Amino acid sequence: MLAAALAAFPLHHADTPLGRLAYRCAGTGAPLVLLHGIGSGSASWLRQLQGLSDRCTVLAWDAPGYGESSPLPQASPTASDYAVHLWAWLDAIGVDRIHLVGHSLGALMAGAAARLAPARVVRLTLLAPAGGYGKADAAVRESKLRDRLANLESLGPAGMAEKRGAAMLSPRASPEQVTFIKSVMAQVDPAGYAQAARMLCNGDLAGDLDVILGASHCPIVVASGSLDGVTPPAACAAVATAARTVLHDLGPAGHACPLEAADAVNHLLATGDAS
Repeated sequence: MLAAALAAFPLHHADTPLGRLAYRCAGTGAPLVLLHGIGSGSASWLRQLQGLSDRCTVLAWDAPGYGESSPLPQASPTASDYAVHLWAWLDAIGVDRIHLVGHSLGALMAGAAARLAPARVVRLTLLAPAGGYGKADAAVRESKLRDRLANLESLGPAGMAEKRGAAMLSPRASPEQVTFIKSVMAQVDPAGYAQAARMLCNGDLAGDLDVILGASHCPIVVASGSLDGVTPPAACAAVATAARTVLHDLGPAGHACPLEAADAVNHLLATGDAS
């Protein structure tokens, strides 16, 4: 059912001065821009495309190097490199001020984008955010990157999806949700994933949030599921502290909260309140 429902939201393409960007869209009204995580893609926002199109224009990109989007030229990109492509895409499709949402690794991209153009972000929402390892010891950063790239090389996208897909969700998730997450993860492009893994190891979301808070009055919302084993609640609470806000609890859901906790996520994105 989930995979079949995705057909209602086919890919669109925008050519920018920096390359081609693929995305899914739905609805009309104020733009809501959704940035996916490292083992994912625009399809991971299916329930937001379905559930929020009566309120706003929902735009879910395939990040550079994912799906049919052009890869970044840098072998080891920064979050800002993705952010530059984000604004180039939005310029190309005529979108100015946005509610910007980042999930997991997408939170690093969203933070960098808000830092580069704070006046264009009316609200920044970070779901199960990855904080990055930019402030960690070099040995830790190297170990994290080495482990990810080794798994990619030995398993490939399909093998990683089979091994890690269920861990993106809580034990309460339905078999259909697990199958859908695995199918999205299995389509990841290895080169794009490797670029994103390097960005994750160099990223510093807290540093970007500090700059944003000093330059903008943009509201920042941070939320996660209580059963997230990838970015656990304590780590998400640390991001919320860096954003000088509280962590919103999306209920007993795992890391892939936009799918597993779709009703709570959609309410949060529509209202800014998880209650």
